Amino acid sequence: MLKANECTLYSGGHSGAEVFFGECAEKRGVKEVTYSFDGHFIKREKNVVTLSESELKRGDISMEMVSMHMHRQYAQADKVKRVLQLIFHMVNSGSQIFAVGVIQNDDTVKGGTGWGVELGKFFNRDVHVFDKDRGQWFKWDHGKWCESKPYITEKTFCGTGSRDLTQESKTAIEELFARSFG
Repeated sequence: MLKANECTLYSGGHSGAEVFFGECAEKRGVKEVTYSFDGHFIKREKNVVTLSESELKRGDISMEMVSMHMHRQYAQADKVKRVLQLIFHMVNSGSQIFAVGVIQNDDTVKGGTGWGVELGKFFNRDVHVFDKDRGQWFKWDHGKWCESKPYITEKTFCGTGSRDLTQESKTAIEELFARSFG
């Protein structure tokens, strides 16, 4: 079993899931990195790494490609693109991805969280989603979602998800940390 102080959580510091992952990490002694960029509003300001323009561009992808993979169109493409570039760095930094959201019928996850989950799949990461509607953790395994009871087993992981957390979602995150670090 890993020790909490050997691990690092990567997030974007947004309200909801990312703030709560950060709070749970702090309680357990897990290191934390919050990615941001100039002009980006974040709610949790612990160990902020402000990405430069050149660093953000490393996570650049066409909005047409994102729309195709996510099966939806995005308004305010320029604003969304910066957030998607940030998500790239979060996912690229973590060996495991833990997200809170809603898994849709097309196997994508609703909202911006979905792009982090898709990148996790592309990067062949260990991807887990707590589905708020079903009240259950799921793991992406051999091209499909399977019920799971995840543990943090890697030294680097990403915590992301919905701004609107239910009490059940908070409990799921707390239990993830408790299972993983005792």
